[in-house]
Amino acid sequence: MYYSDSHTHTILSMDGHVPLSILADAAIAAGLSALTVTDHYDFFTEDGKKAPPLDWGPSLKQFRETAPRYAGKLDLHLGIEMGAGACFPQEARAFLDQPELDFVIGSVHNMSPEKGGIDLFYLNFDHLEDCYATLDDYFTSMAHLAPQSDLYDVMGHIIYPLRYMPDGVSLLGYKEVIDVILKAVIQAGRGIEVNTCRGKTIGAWMSILSRYRALGGEIVTTGSDAHTVEGLGRGIAQACDLLRETGFRYVAVYEKRKPVFHKL
Repeated sequence: MYYSDSHTHTILSMDGHVPLSILADAAIAAGLSALTVTDHYDFFTEDGKKAPPLDWGPSLKQFRETAPRYAGKLDLHLGIEMGAGACFPQEARAFLDQPELDFVIGSVHNMSPEKGGIDLFYLNFDHLEDCYATLDDYFTSMAHLAPQSDLYDVMGHIIYPLRYMPDGVSLLGYKEVIDVILKAVIQAGRGIEVNTCRGKTIGAWMSILSRYRALGGEIVTTGSDAHTVEGLGRGIAQACDLLRETGFRYVAVYEKRKPVFHKL
């Protein structure tokens, strides 16, 4: 079975903890066939201010020094997780014109600029009204990103806010906007990811995957969102099981911004 972890972070992400070489060793030990490093490039800081431009040099250096050591042992790819790229499309497009870039995850981690731009990680979700106000804003931002197909290859963790919210929070009221997002992704020839959140959110993807497949979606990647060795590959096998259960036949891994399909 071809298991791929296409959403991982190294020490070059502000919340990452280990270099790529350590992740690659752990990937081999975990039985993964492919690993894509997707360190952060967020256009907003945690408190909603405009972030400085990313220095891509360290990422290139780390990858160039590491990748040759794993040839024939692990399919290693260089990606980026871009947060809020749709808010600064010209800057995002200029950055994404990188010949060595294999993969781009388009994500939303912050509230919209109109709502203060705060990183969702730092918000309080003790009250349901705050949860749903955040979801309203989040899905509006995702719907804004989805048609801008040159800003991403897959839409990152569509159900992202749920990882911070109580179990009772439901997405039933968001079926219409989720359909808008999924249809735009499909029309653009792009994909989505099953983000396992280190193995914590497998079942929550069932409804999204079922609807995406029903609408004609085919491109799906799998990622753990690991920031440590311990989280690497967590939930990937279960995510592949879920993909088969919801009618998918292939999992995608990106090379030079193009999906390569591997049979599930």
